[in-house]
Amino acid sequence: MATLVGAIFVFLLVVLLHEFGHFYFAKKVGIRVNEFSVGMGPKIYQKQKGETKYSLRLLPVGGYCAMEGEGGESEDPRSFEKAPVKSRALVVVAGAAMNFILAVVAFFLALLLMGTPTNQVEKLLENYPAVEAGLKPGDRIIEVNDQKVTNGNEIIKAIEKSDSVQLIFERDGQVKKTNLSTKTDQGRNVIGISFGTGHSVKDAIKGSFLMTGEVIASIFSVFKMMFAGTFKTEMLAGPVGVIQVIGKSTALGLGPLLYILGVISANLGVVNLLPIPALDGGKLVFLLIEAVRGKPVDSNKEAAITVVGLILLFSLMIYITIFSDLKRIF
Repeated sequence: MATLVGAIFVFLLVVLLHEFGHFYFAKKVGIRVNEFSVGMGPKIYQKQKGETKYSLRLLPVGGYCAMEGEGGESEDPRSFEKAPVKSRALVVVAGAAMNFILAVVAFFLALLLMGTPTNQVEKLLENYPAVEAGLKPGDRIIEVNDQKVTNGNEIIKAIEKSDSVQLIFERDGQVKKTNLSTKTDQGRNVIGISFGTGHSVKDAIKGSFLMTGEVIASIFSVFKMMFAGTFKTEMLAGPVGVIQVIGKSTALGLGPLLYILGVISANLGVVNLLPIPALDGGKLVFLLIEAVRGKPVDSNKEAAITVVGLILLFSLMIYITIFSDLKRIF
């Protein structure tokens, strides 16, 4: 039950806010919006306000924004296809932009709830460099390799970059210095320390933007591995795998659930902007071609290319589900 509630919460917010981005900017640039729906499937409730119908539908798995002329030709002067290219591009990009905003907000709330690592040592692992160098619980690290640090995340990142580090720390009001070599653990340079946590609004704000950036960077690192030939299907997760992760996060509490919401929202924002037909990035490519040529791509050709894109996307989703998600389960 917790998995179901968590999955509905995540998918509803991620998809609905994405569609709200399209809706809000379509209204702003004067494109007619016929319907904005919360949920999918059979209609439960609908209210007309102005030219737009606002609907509540049975299946709580997102929603949609139906713009006039978006799916075909229309004679309405305020249809999507008759709007200037810049206006349409803004509407298309707005969905992904909302996903990035949602990711930042979700990470911010998660960090407020769970706390952010401080620069004070809480625990040390036996047989690791930190113990051998004489560090103790309660020490407050203030510099790593002449770089000032204020929290645990900055310390960890600074240590990961070097095979040897110089630490300056405070102990009982005295400033001390130590040099130590790092130890490789699961491909990362570490010294064997963990930090206490604090609940700082400033650190949560900073951390939320950093975490969103890290998720975006991790997606591009996957593309890099694809080109390098080191990519494995097991690195990806399909619908079943995503629901599993959401379920585990939900069981751990609201903080972890908000964290995974941020991860999924940032992922969707990047993936949706990829130049693949049927995604917003594909629409942007068609708009770019239209801007260069001075006329739109033939609607029949665009529709055919979009269908091919959809088939490829669904094929990839099925492949990942079978050879990655189900493989983890069985």
